[in-house]
Amino acid sequence: MGSDKKLEDTLEVLVISAQRKGKGMLFPKGGWESDESVKEAALRESLEEAGVFGTVEGVLGTWCFKSKGNDGYYEGQMFPLHVEEQLDFWPEKHIRQRVWVSVPKAKEVCHYSWMKEALDLLVTRLESTQTPSSNL
Repeated sequence: MGSDKKLEDTLEVLVISAQRKGKGMLFPKGGWESDESVKEAALRESLEEAGVFGTVEGVLGTWCFKSKGNDGYYEGQMFPLHVEEQLDFWPEKHIRQRVWVSVPKAKEVCHYSWMKEALDLLVTRLESTQTPSSNL
């Protein structure tokens, strides 16, 4: 018989503090440069903001983001990253905290609805890939 614990309670996800105080936690995110792919940008932002390396595991979804600087909206994609290495020092270490939390805790500390939706999609994706005999 398997454990009674749900995947969302045992899965840990990485969140980082927002640059401005009081804005809660969020996932590494940002724009991409013209000389890189969207996935390369996701890897770069994860390194710059959270100090982690890993493998991008496909697009999780697409959301609209409100621009900080004006009234415009931008479309952004979310990529799950299987973290394989954490650095002790990274470019934004002095302005961001990095914290591993359960999915319910991430939903509590992330203020953006798209982040909560992304977490639900991630859990659904991972649950669908597990077989009853897996030991994940």
